[in-house]
Amino acid sequence: MKGGHCEAPAGQRSNLDRLSTIGARLLRFARNDGIGFATGLALLLLTLAPAHAVRPDEMLADPGLEARAREVGRELRCLVCRNQSIDDSDADLAHDLRVLVRERIKGGDSDEQVVAYVRSRYGDFVLLRPPFEIGTLLLWGGPMLILLLGGVALVRFYRRREDTAAPPLSAEERRRLAAVLGGGEGTER
Repeated sequence: MKGGHCEAPAGQRSNLDRLSTIGARLLRFARNDGIGFATGLALLLLTLAPAHAVRPDEMLADPGLEARAREVGRELRCLVCRNQSIDDSDADLAHDLRVLVRERIKGGDSDEQVVAYVRSRYGDFVLLRPPFEIGTLLLWGGPMLILLLGGVALVRFYRRREDTAAPPLSAEERRRLAAVLGGGEGTER
């Protein structure tokens, strides 16, 4: 194959040739299903693993108490990161809450007492699963309310489009339209 792109010096190859070479390499990699699938699956599993930001200096020496602290920590929201538990967050406030939870558990409080103590200081927002009460009614019913209002708006929009359909053409309008479409003869301007 004289004169083919493979024999051209690297500086004289076009961008299209480079892209097709990269594409061919990617295609060869993708064809090797076993390695490509395993690599992709391993990367996916590594990114899905929880972060667990609990520092070693925070952990309790007793494994039973530490397990209780982890369970309580999974119920409490980090006030900085919003949708992470205090065990998953690296924020300083989450660190302080983890230390507080472990101090209360080491002091002999039950899990419910620890959650009640933190809740009394920070309110219902600190709970990842807030209770169903009057104060949290909008929080629990808000998504359904938004879906309901969106559905009503869609129905009204499509009904309004049907109601505003153009009225049928009069005899005069049909005659003028036929004249315009028929070549423009007899049209008035």
